[in-house]
Amino acid sequence: MQIENSVALVTGANRGVGLEYVSQLLQNGAAKVYACARNTDDLDRTIALNPAKVTPLKLDVTRGDQIAQAASVASDVTLLINNAGSLTFGGALDVTEDGLTQDMAVNNDGLRNVTRAFAPVIAENGGGAVVNMLSLLSFLSAPGFSGYNASKAAAWSMTMSLRAYLRPMGITVVNAFPAGIDTDMLAGVDAPKDSVTDVVKDVLAAIAAGAEDVYPASAADVHAAWREDQKAVEAAFAEMM
Repeated sequence: MQIENSVALVTGANRGVGLEYVSQLLQNGAAKVYACARNTDDLDRTIALNPAKVTPLKLDVTRGDQIAQAASVASDVTLLINNAGSLTFGGALDVTEDGLTQDMAVNNDGLRNVTRAFAPVIAENGGGAVVNMLSLLSFLSAPGFSGYNASKAAAWSMTMSLRAYLRPMGITVVNAFPAGIDTDMLAGVDAPKDSVTDVVKDVLAAIAAGAEDVYPASAADVHAAWREDQKAVEAAFAEMM
């Protein structure tokens, strides 16, 4: 689909990747962007990008009532970007139950429930696309992020199933698998990180091209190496203890 004249909704739009999505959507001619966050007071920088075209919405993706309200208000959406995320630190044997529950609630359940609410909206508006910000850790594993790994793997499986339901409705499902991104979420993690600008640029290009899977910025090289020798890449990631 084309970004120009689209009406987009971005979850987790208050900072980092979400803020950059709003910025680049506007640069690419989106007619309107609904910027979502759990606290709309955190959206000041996002709204300031273009107050005439950015509409703030309160949305905690773990809250069914707020999801329903957002779908009612944003009834003209044609492009949904599931960007909100949660990352809990901890290995497979020591991650807390609360942390694991939170990662699953946001990264898998929230993504599914927001998509469920907005699929009929997008279909009613003539079709469009749903973009899911997954991760290379959907199919690789960084040992210290075990809850995040599991939630992204679950989300990847679920979003592939979604394609069968949404394609007949004229909705393309685009799964994005970035590597580490230079945001607050990974602050303090000593590892190579891609810029939010490069990641979002590549994902938006994939949407316009009609691609279903995109490995933005440096993720493309990691994915190519994984396809060639999965065990070697798995071993390299295991060293991230």
